[in-house]
Amino acid sequence: MSVELEPAPRQPRQLSATPADIARRTQVDPRIPALVPGFDAPFFQAGLAGYSDGAMRLVARAHGAPFCITEALLDRTLLLGGKGRRKEDPDLIASECGLGDVDDNRVAGVHDHPIAGQVMGTHPDEMADAAALLVKMGYDVVDVNMACPVKKIRSSHRGGHFLREPDMAMAVLKAVREAVPASVPCTVKLRRSWDDDAGMVNAFERIFDAVYEMGYAWATVHGRTVVQKYEGYAKWEALRDIVRRRSDRLVFGSGDIWSAEDIFAMIDFCGVHAVSVARGCIGNPWIFRQARDLMAGVTPREATLAEQRQALLDHCRFAETIHGERCAGRRMRKFGIKFAASHPRSQEVKAAFIACETMAEWRGVIERFYAVA
Repeated sequence: MSVELEPAPRQPRQLSATPADIARRTQVDPRIPALVPGFDAPFFQAGLAGYSDGAMRLVARAHGAPFCITEALLDRTLLLGGKGRRKEDPDLIASECGLGDVDDNRVAGVHDHPIAGQVMGTHPDEMADAAALLVKMGYDVVDVNMACPVKKIRSSHRGGHFLREPDMAMAVLKAVREAVPASVPCTVKLRRSWDDDAGMVNAFERIFDAVYEMGYAWATVHGRTVVQKYEGYAKWEALRDIVRRRSDRLVFGSGDIWSAEDIFAMIDFCGVHAVSVARGCIGNPWIFRQARDLMAGVTPREATLAEQRQALLDHCRFAETIHGERCAGRRMRKFGIKFAASHPRSQEVKAAFIACETMAEWRGVIERFYAVA
């Protein structure tokens, strides 16, 4: 499924103050780092299909992301030893991209923790087994995807299609929570409903309430319906209503976060406890540093050409290590489109990245446009 990479027209929303003022008075809810040590800021990198692999995560962490989520890993594929067992293992990635030893990787900044392994599937028993496997692989959190709107999974009731079948959804959630040790938090990603039909909204409410009753740490709720996919705008008003009616619960928000200022606008308008940054951090890892700048009361720093160069070189190196030279060359094209937006000659750089097929060509474009004295 194609994912729109440009923001929809912004909706006017009344905030209590400027985003910078909101950020200065914002602190992370102490329940969050208590549940997940190291999760020390009220924002994080989301799992986004086709993008949020180990390479993207490591670059985001180098620029201030406190917590990351893998793209959705299919339960059956995990159990059969496919994707997720090799290309998404956080410690294996760190050992291959860094210096080999776990402590050395931490010192070198190649440390993919804390991290949530996001699992998606259909059958409670397989989802339970896959969740238990993620714990064995070293994931700090297990996240259940009940938000993905891809059509091809509708017949299997995976992802967001569970929102039409609350009994099935609750059976999966129960099986996963029982399979994961109590010491490991479980979380869930939802959309605000299948669509705006009253019956579907009620189905969401049933699932949402069951999440907390079963002992899940938090739910991240995307402000679009499943039917919307990535079209139109996220309905922040729906998120605000959920938080107000469930004020005792940790609720994270998602949808239409394109800048550091948007993070704090969502916190203020919706009352969510943390914000999921998805499309807004593709090729823009500096959004996390800028959010930390705002919280510290300083003007957010734009990425210098030297910083852009280093981020690109790191992303290339990580992608090539994880995926191999041939696959990395293809994968990086979609990142180049977004990285180019920060360059003074953005359209020229974008065209050059789009034309790349190999990692050698990628590095050639970097040397051409990102040379620094």
